[in-house]
Amino acid sequence: MSGAPIDIAWRSVFQGLPEALWLVDAQSLNVVFCNQAAADLAGRPAEAMEAMPVHALACTPEDLAFWSQDLAGLMAGIHSYSNMLRSDGQLVPVDRRVAAVASPSGMPLLVLGMVDRSEQASTQRELERLLSELRATLDSAADGMLVCDMAGRVRAFNQRLALLWNMPDTLLVERNDAAVEAHMAGQVADAGAYRARLLGIAQFPDEETTDILQLRNGTVIERRSVPQLSHGRPMGRVYSFRDLTLQHAAQKRIEQLAYSDVLTGLPNRLLLSRRVASAIEAARAPGGGFAILFIDLDRFKIINDSLGHLFGDRVLQLVAQRLQSCLRQTDMLCRLGGDEFVIYLHTGATDVAEGVARRILDEMRQPFMLDGMGFSIQCSIGIALHPQDGETLDDLIKQADTAMYRVKERGRGSYGFYQPQMNADLLSRMKLEHAMRQALDRGHMAVHYQPQIAMATGRVVGAEALLRWTDPELGAISPGVFIPLAEESGYIVTLGAWVLEQSIREAAEWMRAGSPLMVAVNVSALEFRQPDFVERLVALLQRHGLPATLLELELTETILLQDAQEMEQRLAALAELGVGLAIDDFGTGYSSLAYLKKLAIHKLKIDQSFVRGLPGDEGDRAIIHAIVHMGRALRIEVVAEGVETPAQRLALEQMECHYFQGFLCAPGLPAEAFRALIAGGQAYVWEPVPEPD
Repeated sequence: MSGAPIDIAWRSVFQGLPEALWLVDAQSLNVVFCNQAAADLAGRPAEAMEAMPVHALACTPEDLAFWSQDLAGLMAGIHSYSNMLRSDGQLVPVDRRVAAVASPSGMPLLVLGMVDRSEQASTQRELERLLSELRATLDSAADGMLVCDMAGRVRAFNQRLALLWNMPDTLLVERNDAAVEAHMAGQVADAGAYRARLLGIAQFPDEETTDILQLRNGTVIERRSVPQLSHGRPMGRVYSFRDLTLQHAAQKRIEQLAYSDVLTGLPNRLLLSRRVASAIEAARAPGGGFAILFIDLDRFKIINDSLGHLFGDRVLQLVAQRLQSCLRQTDMLCRLGGDEFVIYLHTGATDVAEGVARRILDEMRQPFMLDGMGFSIQCSIGIALHPQDGETLDDLIKQADTAMYRVKERGRGSYGFYQPQMNADLLSRMKLEHAMRQALDRGHMAVHYQPQIAMATGRVVGAEALLRWTDPELGAISPGVFIPLAEESGYIVTLGAWVLEQSIREAAEWMRAGSPLMVAVNVSALEFRQPDFVERLVALLQRHGLPATLLELELTETILLQDAQEMEQRLAALAELGVGLAIDDFGTGYSSLAYLKKLAIHKLKIDQSFVRGLPGDEGDRAIIHAIVHMGRALRIEVVAEGVETPAQRLALEQMECHYFQGFLCAPGLPAEAFRALIAGGQAYVWEPVPEPD
């Protein structure tokens, strides 16, 4: 820098400074001196930059304008950030400072100082990249995100947060932390608990927390709070908010399905067991106790069989509503399944249990109305008390069930408390059912045949097959005892199939012996509903060589009313085969004249309850007279059951009944005895009945 108007002292000072410095002529803007730090930063020898225009270091139009315009009249220093152009073309980010000075000789100079900001700029770019990635991460997150410092001030958030919390567009932009906190507290169903929880979180700044929030609009949110650490010390918190509304609803639905009956919506046995478990624990205190009521609908099977299961399900829903109306909020009604209900009463007082049972019976006696059809349903109720009748729910249900069955045995439509003796009776019932299942294999059952007599000729025209059971230990067991047991257990299907085959085999023997008589066999509703019933029947007829015209099936009116279309097709198939169809106990069930016209019915059997009052009971005479004449009008023959006296037979003859059976002629006879009877071929003759005095 020889000849430069810079004295040695200045040069020494500038050269010793670590900052890159240039002295620039304020008039020409040419460099008059630079130190070694400046030469290193610019990538040029110091001598090469002497007399160089300072704007040679500029790299943008803004920098050129800076040197040509912005320095005019410079009185104070200028501090700015810029880029410097190195000799190799590289741009170096710099911190630039310019100040006006005068040399010792009075020459106006500009001092240009630059600090390399490459490392800071790289750090800044990395920070900006990280912030951009953070923003992208926040915005793409499925959860609402909120980042706060230790004082609770908002530092970052995403749009999902605003959507979840129903925030106005301007709220977060304004960065009004108090307004944000107030808005969120106002959205929560329990604002007080929300604020208290925030205070609790703040007391433990280095712990993670998770809780569930319920918003006023029904949204369920899981809030997770994670501390934000710097060098191991908390500097803030990151909150994530996840919408669990759908999962919460699904979980509630799962719990509802797990603990409730699908058809009625009532609690099921699982929920009842939880309630009773709590009650048992509470009952340990003095004065504790509760009652269990077991309810079974009487003859509900008739509704299912006659009107279909869909109709029956709707009836059960109505029944559930009736039963629920009889209870208090502290009680619980549950459906075990089918037509069985159990009630938990929150008291063990017998008078309260008795009062509830009576209220239920009264309510159930009120007519039901469904699809324009009126009908009545009764129920039987068994009651067991805790702790005297049992310590567990299973025990109490068992005892209440036993008491309910005793009610049914005594006539149904009432209630009864459990008594210890009932278990012995139930055990006898179970033993009887077990013996019944073994009776077929052990040869203890037989089919007897009761003659059916033509009223006009007195001759045997057929026989009804009757199942009889004689046990070596128990003796003769009435069909009225074991047939209901067989129907309840489903064993009636096995018994019915056996009776049908025995009867067909026996009738084939009569035919081969020269007495082609019709055999009438009772068929239960459950047996008749078996999908392969008709096919099995055809196979039996073919196997034993019996013409279908010599077989008559006695059906109850209930069978004809159930699943009407399917039953009509099945009955039509039987009629086409030539099998006779008779309605047993006509007039005692759900009678409908429509099926008499629609279906191929051959006979009506008058129940013995109508015959018993003959000849004196005018009501019985009127009913029988109506049945006989209706049968004649429809070309359906009529058979009277249970005829025991000549007077009864005469009354039936006078009313033009076609056939009869009963003890007047013969009881049910063993197969050998019946063969002997028909082998004689003699007609029954009765003496004239004397006129009453």
